[in-house]
Amino acid sequence: MLRVRNLRRNPNNRVLGGVCSAVSDATGIDVTIVRIATVLISVFSVVFVFIYALAWLFIPMKGSDSTIFSRAITDRRGLAFLAAMIPAVIAIEVVVAILHLSIIFGWLSFPVFLALGALFMIWRNADEHERRWIANSVMPFIGAGRGTATWLLVVRIAAGVAIGLGGVAVLIMGHTTAAALRPVGGAALVLAAFIVVFGPWWLRMIRDLMTERQARAMAEERAAMAAHVHDSVLQTLALIQRNPHDAVQVTRLARAQEHELRAWLFEGKAPGSAAAEATMLAEGVGALQRQVEADHGITVQVVVVGDCPLDSGLHALLDAAKEATVNAAKWSGAEEVSIYAEVEPSTVGVFVRDRGRGFDPAGVPKGRQGITQSIRARVVRCGGTVEIRSAPGEGAEVALTMPRHVLVK
Repeated sequence: MLRVRNLRRNPNNRVLGGVCSAVSDATGIDVTIVRIATVLISVFSVVFVFIYALAWLFIPMKGSDSTIFSRAITDRRGLAFLAAMIPAVIAIEVVVAILHLSIIFGWLSFPVFLALGALFMIWRNADEHERRWIANSVMPFIGAGRGTATWLLVVRIAAGVAIGLGGVAVLIMGHTTAAALRPVGGAALVLAAFIVVFGPWWLRMIRDLMTERQARAMAEERAAMAAHVHDSVLQTLALIQRNPHDAVQVTRLARAQEHELRAWLFEGKAPGSAAAEATMLAEGVGALQRQVEADHGITVQVVVVGDCPLDSGLHALLDAAKEATVNAAKWSGAEEVSIYAEVEPSTVGVFVRDRGRGFDPAGVPKGRQGITQSIRARVVRCGGTVEIRSAPGEGAEVALTMPRHVLVK
């Protein structure tokens, strides 16, 4: 029997939204069987696609009691955009009916549009981790990501042009009289009427969404910049304050920081990045180890199991690991910090541990950017997760995980 209250989507066992894994966990049915059944039912009934999207909206993720729907109903801009699209959907349905094209475009039904609307709200209101997962895992799979190959774009444009020309040819050759083409003109007039009436509204909604996207991108860029400044300039100033009478050390730190800032301004190399020149994970961890030992005079023990090329997400993971290591060097009181990195088929994990004085993670002020921005936000922005385990007198462990993504070239 399906235990509705126990339905939870599993972030580590999903192809799209994790709905099938939730049903599998609640019923005990093998998840592969649930997925095959879902695909088969969706092929024969587009209504089930809408049902799947609704389940994605209403079923919470494991470890969370909130749903995407609870956030979607407060998304006024998203709801306004859906309302603006209702006239467009009606226009399409009217045109299809006038031209008697239901046999060809029968899939353009209201359940499909409802499912697309639900997926739109999912994309806007999923949490940051799930949105990153969709962008990095689902979009490249359907060829909609930033890494889409140029040749694929050319093929799509060529196919669209060919289909459009073929449609025009069929309309012209299939009708021997002008009277037979009147339905086409009528459909065009109906479509034009909708555009005249609702066009300004649609344009305003699209413009608002583009403005929101730009604002979100600027906010992420500011957060990334704040993290880089914290990891470089502020950390260097803190080291100088701790060694004010060591002129050699102060000079070395100042010159190193000057080189980093010049590289950022004129070469685009962000300061504070761990192993900016590294291309492999083990190489990056080694560079991180050498840098922290040189700057803070402690021992950093490193164990790396496996290796893989570095992408933007794994570079962010190393930067967060460096900040966690620096925090341990500065505040734990331990003479040694250990870093354990492991490469798995789908994820990379980095664990930073110390046997120092420890702290209460819940008691850390929100204004402390080291944990909030340089560690947690930096990893979450790239689709990873952060877990901090510590208690006074028991040392600390920072567990960082990042999914490995296959980039489309």
